[in-house]
Parts: sequence; structure tokens; C-alpha cells
Amino acid sequence: MNDKEPLQPSASQRHRARSAVVQALYQWELSGYPMTQVVATFRADNDLKRADTVFFHDALMAIDKKHDELVASFRLYLSREYAELTPIERNILLLGAYELSVRIDIPYKVVISEAIALSKKFGATDGHKFVNGVLDQLASQTRSIEVQEHKSRERV
Repeated sequence: MNDKEPLQPSASQRHRARSAVVQALYQWELSGYPMTQVVATFRADNDLKRADTVFFHDALMAIDKKHDELVASFRLYLSREYAELTPIERNILLLGAYELSVRIDIPYKVVISEAIALSKKFGATDGHKFVNGVLDQLASQTRSIEVQEHKSRERV
């Protein structure tokens, strides 16, 4: 590795970034402010030194830009209307949909596992089961080859 290659963020840095993304999305949804303003305010008000700030920024900008497309990607798998989801469920599903569709460098199992952890941390008692079910179905659609390879390895 040469000196110019960026270091890969650690799992804990990425986890902190995901947690911050969910919180910033919550602020965005409640405030109605433009995403750029929410990001600037969130960064000013929160210590993100130990988080993957590149992931934080990229995720929020992409979710803002592709919001309707991301919602459409998982709406089919919802057991109730999108508007009836809690803000936490909506935001974790948005983050998961972003990672599954845009961040193909992140294994789908990691995306789902992190979404479950965030749901347990921020969401309702059994919200993680709902998020798991929706993202599992979305992964089967968006990452069908990766999911099939994983399942075939599990059977061996």
C-alpha cells in the first residue's frame, strides 16, 4: 500500500456513521430543511471524529437525490403504507436501500445486520424484525447473485 491510498474505515467508524445518518435523516424529515443545511448543522452539533465522515456525507447526499427511487425500491415489501412507518423505520430502510443499491462494495449481510442493530438501538421493540424482512426481500431483488451465492454456500 502506498502513502496516497486512503485507509479503509473500520467497522466501528462505519457503524458510527450509519448511526449518525439515521439521526440526520430524522432531523431532515422533521425539520423540512434542505439536506445540505441538515448535514452542516448536524456536523456542527455532533462529534463525528470517530465516524466515517465520507460515508456519512455520501449516504445523505445520495438519499436526498434518490429519495423517491429508494422508497419505490422497498415499497413493494412493506406490510403497511410507507406513511404509516415510524420515522426510524423509514430512515433505516432508506439507508439500507441506499447501501443495497449504491454501495455494492458492502456485503448485503453487513447492510442487513447493521440495519437490525440500528433498529434495536433507535426503534420500537420488534421494529428490527420488520426492517430485517423488508431489507432481506430487497436484497434478494437488488443483489440476487450475491444472495444466491451466499445461500448456496450455507447449504454446503
